[in-house]
Amino acid sequence: MSLDELNRRLGVEVNPDLLQLALTHSSFAYENGKQPDNERLEFLGDSVLGFVVSSHLHQIFADFNEKELSRVRQALVSASALEVAADQIGLDEFIRLGVGAQKDFKTQRKSVLADTFEAVLAAAFLTGGVEMATQIIAKLIYPLIDSVDQILEAHDPKTTLLMRLDSLGLEPVKYEVTPMGDQHERVYLAKVFSGKKLLGEGQARNTKLAETEAAIAALNALPPVAGSQTK
Repeated sequence: MSLDELNRRLGVEVNPDLLQLALTHSSFAYENGKQPDNERLEFLGDSVLGFVVSSHLHQIFADFNEKELSRVRQALVSASALEVAADQIGLDEFIRLGVGAQKDFKTQRKSVLADTFEAVLAAAFLTGGVEMATQIIAKLIYPLIDSVDQILEAHDPKTTLLMRLDSLGLEPVKYEVTPMGDQHERVYLAKVFSGKKLLGEGQARNTKLAETEAAIAALNALPPVAGSQTK
């Protein structure tokens, strides 16, 4: 895929040298003579994204307090939201990954896409200022405002589960994690309870991910909170 095609999907004309750099993962850079990678651009893009989104939310949600604004911003700048935005333009088709990173891309997909999207924003900012970066954010991020609850749930299911249980008047969450298998092939089974009621189970290669999978299973099994909205 050409950079011209990516610019077409973005709806702007980002400097090709900056755009190429934004698409260069550290693994590719290391495997190709330790050339520059996109990590500095990612750092800048994170700040640009936070500023533009915060400014927009401050304008459109005049009745929201600081906590409510922060909650919506957290969703819109999360890796989950950036993955959705990146998928809208097929960003994965353009990222330059090293051989090892290509093999691990499936498990690292969300973080790689989110980091690259931030780097692309920075490239746009350096090309055309905040106006160009805002064009991309307005096209790909602002429409996600209506999906804030779902994004937060995907971004931090354990916290979302705590909030859901509280809203439903149920007892606080408790996790039980059991190691399974031989040490060199160890996996963990997590069970999440509300009081004595089993809500869900999850299995993964470390305890944190196992608990996250259990929380997702529990959220899928619980009834939604009536009248749940962005605010």
